[in-house]
Amino acid sequence: MPNIETLLTTIVQPLIKFPDQLEIQIEETDDFIEYHLHLNPEDIGRVIGRKGRVIRSIRTIIYSIRNASDKRTKIIVNDDKE
Repeated sequence: MPNIETLLTTIVQPLIKFPDQLEIQIEETDDFIEYHLHLNPEDIGRVIGRKGRVIRSIRTIIYSIRNASDKRTKIIVNDDKE
């Protein structure tokens, strides 16, 4: 199984101003494996991009990776640290 968390980190860190504040939290539900990106509020726009183009491209790459399970992958961008 590919390490999606490492791939997400590799893709997102060069895009943001505060790479040390990037946190990826993994939650598994019945249907999905969710990757929650916790970012500095200033970096959210950089990750989402104009009209959502950057996050759409990231999702396209991540969704093309096949999981060992039948669960689908979801990427969620969060601005607050819980």
